[in-house]
Amino acid sequence: MVRWSCLVLGIAVWALATFSAVGEYAPVLFWVRALQVLLLLFVAPFLLASARPVAWVCALSPPIGRIVDRTLGSRVMRVALSPLATSAAMLATPWLLYLTPWYVASMTGPLAAGTRVLLVLVGFGYFYTRLQVDPVPRRFSPMLSIGISVVESLADGLLGIVLWLGPLIAVDYYAALHRDWGPSPRTDQSIGAGILWIVGDVLSIPFVVALMRQLGSDERRKAKRTDVELDEATAAGVSGLWWENDPTLRERFSR
Repeated sequence: MVRWSCLVLGIAVWALATFSAVGEYAPVLFWVRALQVLLLLFVAPFLLASARPVAWVCALSPPIGRIVDRTLGSRVMRVALSPLATSAAMLATPWLLYLTPWYVASMTGPLAAGTRVLLVLVGFGYFYTRLQVDPVPRRFSPMLSIGISVVESLADGLLGIVLWLGPLIAVDYYAALHRDWGPSPRTDQSIGAGILWIVGDVLSIPFVVALMRQLGSDERRKAKRTDVELDEATAAGVSGLWWENDPTLRERFSR
């Protein structure tokens, strides 16, 4: 039930960012575009990854599951879906989008649709690798993901500061729209910077909570495994007297 709920919500958020008023005004207002980027890069992919789609595909049939396993086991996938690679893509994408000509080019036309799909794919790869609720090429400790998240929060905040205090983005593009309503270009960009910075940090809270829960589950599994190993070692002992299992003490007390 939870998986289906996440899947439906993820698709709904994707549709909201594309076809609703958000999609309509994203090419017009900087702050709406920032909201759209957050929905497509963070919210929708997080929900879709939480739905465990890879496990669902593997469960369709054994042949499909074997194909997925072989694909995930390849060297290319191990590198492409490593925490380092997916985190680098997640961090670099917003910077490249806002600080290069890609921003204006992605507003309208075929590149706009391609950019929206790319944002979802980058975000999904990131959360798929970090949540590890699906079959992944290689599993890592949740502590590694938590450490990476701390560094990422600093980088995300830096982009917000750059957009807030830096020069206006896409000045000629927005001027050509001849918009005579709404906030001024500076206020518009400042609001968008705040959305990327503050709202982005707020939206990351569920992700961090999920990582903390995984860390707790991982520690409990390790503790349980240690208890089992200790029980097996105790059961394999020759005597219940602790000193009889030590060769030196056994020889001394047996005289």
